[in-house]
Amino acid sequence: MENTQTIEHLLRAVRQHAVTTLRTNAIVSPAPCNVGMEQSMPRRRYQRGRIISRGKKRKVLVGIFREDRMKPDGTINRARRSVVLGTVKHVPKLQAIEALKPYLDAVNLVAMPKPKAGRTLKNFVEEWKRNVAPTLKPSTVRAAESHLRTHILPAMGDLSLTAISTRNVQAFISALAAKGLTRKSCDNVLQTLSGLLRTAKAWGYVPSVFDRSVLSLPREGEKQEERFFTAAQVKRIIDASEERYSTLWAVLSLTGCRAGEVFALKRSDLDFEKRVIRIRRTLDAATRQMHAPKSRSSSADLPLPEMLERRLRTFLANHWRQNEADLLFCNRVGKPMVRNKVALKLQDTLKELGIERAALHAFRHMAASEMIENGVAPSVVQRQMRHSDSRITLQKYAHVIGDAQRRAVDSLARSVLELTR
Repeated sequence: MENTQTIEHLLRAVRQHAVTTLRTNAIVSPAPCNVGMEQSMPRRRYQRGRIISRGKKRKVLVGIFREDRMKPDGTINRARRSVVLGTVKHVPKLQAIEALKPYLDAVNLVAMPKPKAGRTLKNFVEEWKRNVAPTLKPSTVRAAESHLRTHILPAMGDLSLTAISTRNVQAFISALAAKGLTRKSCDNVLQTLSGLLRTAKAWGYVPSVFDRSVLSLPREGEKQEERFFTAAQVKRIIDASEERYSTLWAVLSLTGCRAGEVFALKRSDLDFEKRVIRIRRTLDAATRQMHAPKSRSSSADLPLPEMLERRLRTFLANHWRQNEADLLFCNRVGKPMVRNKVALKLQDTLKELGIERAALHAFRHMAASEMIENGVAPSVVQRQMRHSDSRITLQKYAHVIGDAQRRAVDSLARSVLELTR
């Protein structure tokens, strides 16, 4: 009996030793690395997500899935995310599945790499803000900071600069598209990201920048027709406004200038002898500081129409307010005009006249549209609008049907209808 107990005790000891050995010597194989990522990836499962209904009075379909989020210490937290896909009453289940698919594609496309040793994107952005941002236009910096704060840094801020590849950026774009960003918005964010990395390459931090040409962006949605005035509406707006706004509307509509450029005009920019208006600066709407115009081609001399010249001479003689900066248009205390207040004044006038609401840019859009409608060559319109390329002019005002185009289709119609008689 004693021998039997001794043997059982030895067997238990051997089994316990074997289990301990297996546990201590077990090797867990990491998931295979993605191309261009030297660090091992945490093993991930392909997500299919699930859809549930939520709510009592107004039931909605909610898609649920998991999203990898990197912590500052380099560990990855798998967070639960939910998105509302529509109401149960209006969205069929199959349509809800299709609506959830872009979100799943974004998280299934590529694994998030662990941060490598070295400078992260977040660190580089701080350096960029100190050394590069002060040299750029305030509006450019504001747009870049918005893209960084809202989209780029939350998704890629903790990645090292060398870990940002074309494949990672494609996953980032897919995630933006899943959030509902348009193709134009995605392209703007990409421009900020690629600009940062080009600077990083110039400073020797990265050997190359991701290839934008191979990235797949969201499809173009239905373009909303940009609101603009007709010549008849502008005449009514000018006639119904008191000075200084009446002349301000006239300058905006007859030159096609941007609002900031008109707010920055000085008396010395009016050359009545040569009959030109010199565009040399623009007023930043947020800081109300003067800066160079939007682009190199924006700085130009524009012809001064005879009727506008007479109106400006009358304005300077009877309504102009003297101010320290010698501005053509200023507020009551002699400072540059506030864009938002001018826009509100325009909306009040439009409401009184029964004209549909439109922004200040509608004057510029009207000028280009009227010239194209009257058969002016696109190259001439380009010079007046001061676009760097005539293709920009054609893209912006392609909806305008000019006289030459009307004559062409009328001729085609006569030919076809005569053939069908």
